Amino acid sequence: MSFTKENLRVLLATIEPVDQKIMAQAQHRLDNLTKPLGALGMLEDMAKRMCGIQVSLTPSVARKMILTFAGDHGVVAEGVSAVPAEVTPQMVANFLAGGAGVNVLAKHVGAEVRVIDVGVAVPVVGEGLILAKVKAGTDNIRKGPAMSEDEALAALGVGVEVARNAINDGAEILGTGEMGIGNTTPSAALFSAFLNLPAAQVTGRGTGISDEALTHKIQVVEDALAINAARCRDPLSTLAALGGLEIAAICGMILEAARQRVAVVVDGFISSAAALTAMEMNPTVLDYCFFSHMSGEQGHRLFFEKTGLKPILHLGLRLGEGTGAALAMNLIEAGVKILTQMATFGEAGVSPGEILDGSDGA
Repeated sequence: MSFTKENLRVLLATIEPVDQKIMAQAQHRLDNLTKPLGALGMLEDMAKRMCGIQVSLTPSVARKMILTFAGDHGVVAEGVSAVPAEVTPQMVANFLAGGAGVNVLAKHVGAEVRVIDVGVAVPVVGEGLILAKVKAGTDNIRKGPAMSEDEALAALGVGVEVARNAINDGAEILGTGEMGIGNTTPSAALFSAFLNLPAAQVTGRGTGISDEALTHKIQVVEDALAINAARCRDPLSTLAALGGLEIAAICGMILEAARQRVAVVVDGFISSAAALTAMEMNPTVLDYCFFSHMSGEQGHRLFFEKTGLKPILHLGLRLGEGTGAALAMNLIEAGVKILTQMATFGEAGVSPGEILDGSDGA
């Protein structure tokens, strides 16, 4: 079944905020655990929000799943990447074989990785690959739109369906992942368009390009924004004009997860461009998004500054694939365990004064 503008409208209209009443109850328990108030910082904040998302004082994130979407980009023809487009299908094969960074870190935290071909330029086969190709890569955004609105909607629909299937299979928390050589370029264009920032401020080195290549890449993003300016009328048309198939799919994934009250751990720069697009469509999706880390891409720092959001980690990561999401899932689960397994003062028979007088909480 095709995914239409009406499907998108209905989806956006059915996303509800997290439950504030449950969150207040969670805060009360956190404040009564055997520790000084707020002593576990973001772990407490994440646990409380998980309660609001799942509408439960005993949330669970035991069943973790990372959805890694792959797609190619016509703008690679402009020389914006140090790595050739042929690497996209090669890395998809690596994911399926379990040899990539996301596989290692997902296994480390007990998460399943699902790999989806939403727009790889060449045919890809492999055991476990979810085939959902909308188009064999986007068109060159320096010369026109990346895709039509119908193609963008179809890619959104892929993300919706894959997220729905993952949740039906028991996923309690989802992580975003992507693979697509050249995809920092459309991501930078989306950040520039949605955050009203100059291309030079949000465009980074991606796979590690030289100073000269970076100057060229900035010009490519500026040209893409100029040639597509009239097409960028709203979030959907902007996504179609400047984005990528995997970016659109991640956007759809985030929207469906929010509709079903499932937390999403957003990976890095590219995934944040997808999340920003989803936020532009419906700001309430922010309630369901945990931003795993601040990427080494300079535009990611500006994204956090402009939105006021806080990343969980700052490790200089810039691999993508879902690697940061995997690591952050572990910390979200740690927060949930603090809430559900740590004793309160009453349960432990400890006087609050004894804790508050301790050296760590003084």
